[in-house]
Amino acid sequence: MHLTDPLHRLQRLAEHALSLWEIPQAATVRLINVAENTTYLVEAPGYRSILRMHRTGYHSRRAIESELAWLDALGRDAVLEVPGYYRGRDGQAVQQAVIPDVAEPRFLVLFEFLEGAAPDESGDLTAGFEELGGLAARCHQQVMEWARPDPFERLTWDAEAVFGPDPTWGNWRDAPEVDAEIRATLEHVEITVCARLAHYGKTPDRYNLIHADMRLANLLVDGNQTRVIDFDDCGLGWFMYDFAAAISFIEDDPRVPDWRAAWLRGYTRVRDLTPQDIDEIDTLIMLRRMALLAWIGSHMDAPEPQALAPGFAATTARLGAAYLRKMGA
Repeated sequence: MHLTDPLHRLQRLAEHALSLWEIPQAATVRLINVAENTTYLVEAPGYRSILRMHRTGYHSRRAIESELAWLDALGRDAVLEVPGYYRGRDGQAVQQAVIPDVAEPRFLVLFEFLEGAAPDESGDLTAGFEELGGLAARCHQQVMEWARPDPFERLTWDAEAVFGPDPTWGNWRDAPEVDAEIRATLEHVEITVCARLAHYGKTPDRYNLIHADMRLANLLVDGNQTRVIDFDDCGLGWFMYDFAAAISFIEDDPRVPDWRAAWLRGYTRVRDLTPQDIDEIDTLIMLRRMALLAWIGSHMDAPEPQALAPGFAATTARLGAAYLRKMGA
């Protein structure tokens, strides 16, 4: 479970941790998001930053440092506009803090505050998805040429991570409302997804370091500048998984084919794709959707999964049945 400690205790830990950085003494801490991590806005007169408190057991210190190394490279190579971060008083980017009434120490990173807002998702999203495709392609091109620091440690987003004996986000079978009928359909989907991805393979031009959560909600638009944020889930996966992540939780929206076409237009202006890459987008959408079903089941103590849970399993099974028909399975 994520919230092993109540939010009021984590708030006190966040306030305590501010002393690890050169931050104005008058700074206040306000919770702005609870998901995989807890995120806070740190404010003082003339000062703002973003404090990310990692949940326990998800990333090691080295894994977080590896994420920051990629951010450094993307910024240095002018691939993307990405958030910078602050080093603590000890010179380290990744800090650790604990207080007596919080169960375990937490890793923390303090990011620069970036102006801007996520794109409006209530209107026509075609242009937004076209931009997302281009941003993803630029990242993919960069990682094929980047010499990663050694050791480099990040999550893996493959079939083993979703369906294996120790799945990253838990077993989808344990999610709310997975009854016998839904389970039967999704068992068949799992078999088909695993078989197709095994055939697709993991050559570096299709499987490499990806953002893994590049949604419109993780863009900040400020005038003519678009910045990508929240690299917390970045890891090794198929490049086309970045489109699957772009439609997280809305895979059943009737506009998805248009968004997919727009994303691919943006992508192929930067980087070529093979017919097989395009053919397996549907497979990666189902891989992501079933990972999200598992995520909901393993995070039911947080507000967002609680809100998403009703009907999510049934819709996943409906999407899965359509996928199986399309694949001729």
